[in-house]
Amino acid sequence: MTARLFIARVGGYAIYAIIETGGKQYRVIPGQTLDVERLTAAEESDITFDRVLMVADGEQVLVGQPVVAGAAVSARVVTEHKGDKVIVFKYKPKTRYRRFKGHRQVLTRITIADITMPGQA
Repeated sequence: MTARLFIARVGGYAIYAIIETGGKQYRVIPGQTLDVERLTAAEESDITFDRVLMVADGEQVLVGQPVVAGAAVSARVVTEHKGDKVIVFKYKPKTRYRRFKGHRQVLTRITIADITMPGQA
């Protein structure tokens, strides 16, 4: 996703978090929509990411070791879809060896609803 994102501001400061899901890390802000590896949640359901590696609100930055205790990111599952096709082509010259295979990963599209700092209810 290369589109420019708006910055969510809380009291004049940008709030963002780095979460881990599906073995990957994502920098998220409230209102952002992104595709992550397939989740087991149903469509239109709310989920919470507890593996928050870092959270910042403009005044303070909290870095976890490895996670920030008490921090959470809540999101809403929008839909589940297949990603772009990845083509695997194997070729060996002079031996008539050619193998062509495609793969489409199943992704879950989520929208970030809220970022909770430690100590907030």
